[in-house]
Amino acid sequence: MLFNKHENPQPVPVTGQSQFASSTPIKFNSVEFRDGVQSLLATRVTTEDMIPLLTRMDAVGFDSMEMWGGATFDVCIRYLQDDPWNRVRTFKHFMKHTPLKMVLRGQNLVGYHAYPDDIVEKFIECAANAGIDVFLIFDALQDLRNCETAFRAVKKMGKKIEGSIQYNISPFHTTEKFVENALQQQAMGAQLMHVEDMAGLMTPPAAYELISALKAKLDIPVHLHCHCTGGMAGMCYWEAIRAGVDGLDVCVSSLGMGPGHPPIESFIAGLRGTPRDPKIDLAQFTSLNEGFQYLRSRCKQYESRLIGVDVGCLQHQIPGGMLTNLENQLRAMNALDRLPEILKEVTQVRADMGYPPLATPSSQMCGAQATSNVMLGERYKTVSKEMREYCRGMYGCPPGEISPVLMKKALGDEKPITCRPAELLEPGWEKAKAEIGSLAHNDEDVLTYALFPNIAVNYLKKRYNPEV
Repeated sequence: MLFNKHENPQPVPVTGQSQFASSTPIKFNSVEFRDGVQSLLATRVTTEDMIPLLTRMDAVGFDSMEMWGGATFDVCIRYLQDDPWNRVRTFKHFMKHTPLKMVLRGQNLVGYHAYPDDIVEKFIECAANAGIDVFLIFDALQDLRNCETAFRAVKKMGKKIEGSIQYNISPFHTTEKFVENALQQQAMGAQLMHVEDMAGLMTPPAAYELISALKAKLDIPVHLHCHCTGGMAGMCYWEAIRAGVDGLDVCVSSLGMGPGHPPIESFIAGLRGTPRDPKIDLAQFTSLNEGFQYLRSRCKQYESRLIGVDVGCLQHQIPGGMLTNLENQLRAMNALDRLPEILKEVTQVRADMGYPPLATPSSQMCGAQATSNVMLGERYKTVSKEMREYCRGMYGCPPGEISPVLMKKALGDEKPITCRPAELLEPGWEKAKAEIGSLAHNDEDVLTYALFPNIAVNYLKKRYNPEV
């Protein structure tokens, strides 16, 4: 959607404006630099590539910008040799008006397992000091025990807590359950509620029902996040707007659709002249889209092959970011032709796991196990360490019962735990400081090591001694 420099479509009189449950302008959260590149480009975009776009993005009028967390931290140190902490400071330097947001996996932070409470507290302290204003906190299993420490730490730093509902479809996930969980998060201190349809499963009627129910019960704003994988995200956003949603997660059009997100331009144009008109100038997106098209061309080798719609997501429920990474991993194994089998197997593995939402890290566990089952030709011939820990209860309590077959394969006769998983973890901060020693130049380096000890040492060596 391109517009001339001086062109800005004028509001057109709209009939039936009573269809909107709210008359406040819609707010938009930018997700290009985190979930956008994670869903479409396997997160392989450097901070340097992002810088030319930041000042113009800051001028758009976003309510916030999600630009950190998720896979960004891991990919920065594993593949890009790009300091993730400096990325936050760089964004803060250019983003004078837009609050910065990160996605925090509860007790898992930006990793794939639970970390001790002292590591969680120190990470949030350093992230806040670096420039994060809003912490979007979720737990893959919606076990809120895994969010308690993070909520307290964000409150202590005086930053904003955005709670999260991980939308998915199963016998154990209903509108009533979602609302109940959201109310618990509000009581814990959430100042905003995020509904995340990470796999593009939501239907328009479901969007209207859930957003209406949340708005009726909560005292805090509600935002919706959908992926376009299933082809219904735009319709869901419109129904959510009608139901009174306060904000939407979007990308500019040249970094949208596919397994990514709906384009902001469509909603700016579609809401013209309505009570929910955000009054954002469309003309500015011409140059922005040229910039994102260039960025996308630089990372073309990592681009998702999903161009249109994958209605199969309604069965396998794999999030957009995971789908792109799975494609890349299978391509590296010369096994991309096995993807349909693996996606089918994901459905069975997820059921055996007790129907967890396929958010990180349960999505990776489920996908890895399904891949192993297919490639080895036998279900649960091998069970990963992560899956064993999941069955043991170290990731929290799943929504449904774990299959006895999987439980037996994973644990034998061992019984799973029932306490908050982090209660079983020894403090980690002083241990990490001692282990990394002089290779760490500051607290951020210690945290990088504490989170990813297997790759942090080489990353830090190259960072401080690039010639070695």
